[in-house]
Amino acid sequence: MDEDKVLTTKQAAQYLQTSLTTIFKMIREGELKAKKVGRGYRFLRSELEKFLRGEIESKK
Repeated sequence: MDEDKVLTTKQAAQYLQTSLTTIFKMIREGELKAKKVGRGYRFLRSELEKFLRGEIESKK
């Protein structure tokens, strides 16, 4: 079940090796699936892996 680990925005940026600014842009543009929790976002690592493999279509 390690695959479904929940990541913060900062952790997601580190995992994807990109900046927080890019993460927020990708959320806005529908490229990444994220849930708003309080004032921040949370990501499932499995969803980030799908994104990296090209299995998620962007909403652009």
